[in-house]
Amino acid sequence: MTERDLDLVLYGATGFVGKLTAEYLARSAPDGVRIGLGGRSQAKLERLRSGLGARAVDWPLLIADSQDAAALKELAERTNVVATTVGPYRKYGVPLAQVCAETGTHYADLNGEPLFMREVISRFDDVARGSGARIVHNCGFDSIPSDLGVLLLHEAAGELEETTLVVRRVKGGFSCGTLDSLKGTVDEARSDRSLLKVLGDPYALSPDRAAEPSLGREGDLRGAEHSSELGTWFGPFVMAAVNTRVVRRSNALQGWAYGRRFRYREVMAFGDGLPGRLKALGVAAAMPSLTVGLALPPTRFVLDRLLPDPGEGPSDDMIRNGFYEIEIHARTPAGERWVCRVAAKGDPGYGATAVLLGESALCLALDADRLPDRAGVLTPATGMGSVLAERLRAAGQTFDVSPA
Repeated sequence: MTERDLDLVLYGATGFVGKLTAEYLARSAPDGVRIGLGGRSQAKLERLRSGLGARAVDWPLLIADSQDAAALKELAERTNVVATTVGPYRKYGVPLAQVCAETGTHYADLNGEPLFMREVISRFDDVARGSGARIVHNCGFDSIPSDLGVLLLHEAAGELEETTLVVRRVKGGFSCGTLDSLKGTVDEARSDRSLLKVLGDPYALSPDRAAEPSLGREGDLRGAEHSSELGTWFGPFVMAAVNTRVVRRSNALQGWAYGRRFRYREVMAFGDGLPGRLKALGVAAAMPSLTVGLALPPTRFVLDRLLPDPGEGPSDDMIRNGFYEIEIHARTPAGERWVCRVAAKGDPGYGATAVLLGESALCLALDADRLPDRAGVLTPATGMGSVLAERLRAAGQTFDVSPA
């Protein structure tokens, strides 16, 4: 990559998560890192920069609308890395991903949209590999804990078979960006039912769908299930539909290094006994009900007025005091059992995600000589791997692997 003006640009810096990420970078980026703030409003960017303190006073402001390809290209050509919070990505993100792939600019986002990822993979993977760009999706709560956790288990234990991510404890608000993405996905699937096949395919993000192993029915948990091993009831985890597909893509991009019999799912733990079972059943009923409600015009009309709008977020107290605690349990072909414990402070979709995205951008910008030798449309595990895990540990997050 030729020398450029900036190490990284945070695009969408004036949005809710963008502001949190800008604040994190202003606090935590090493001295000398050349950071720019990007967005479509000069005035909003100036107000943001003025509140970030002395370290950010000289950060350049780059003005570009998400649909202005020429302005986005100019932005991408000035920096080594673009980290973007502008979603829904299927609606607003394709032009930026394209210019980054074409100009050899590394890219990180927060998307949790399988249809967007599938489009970027199909259209720009070859372009990015040719230019040397790392286009890394899912650099937030979805899907860094999942993707890096499984990678670290593989590095410690070798091949894996039955692997289950269990969300043990979590405190935080529902992400308005995730909700807006869900609305967009529901609307697209309602108008083009062929997309349901993509959304329902557990290997929808595979680089070679025909080469994926046939392991019988693999799907996300939809009801309640008791685990005698862990002494708890399992219920569905809202991000499983995204995270599981990302982890399976990581396996395939590494030549199925996790194993040809690697099976992966994600669940939430609700405790033992009748209370745990009732909570699991309640979540299992609520998740499809929300999707159906968004798909039907009468209930959609009501939900659009009850649910929070994009750009809203939790209180400062929730951002600071939220957290997540996750265990990823894995079994090897030899019957050994391993666990990776992943934890972080801060609201998962906001406070913790600002750290995840900020460190991903710094990793792509500053650690190029240590990263996996890959380009193209990648995942956190295949684009940054254990180097990013080191950064996140140094930032106070937990990724601990041990025999179970």
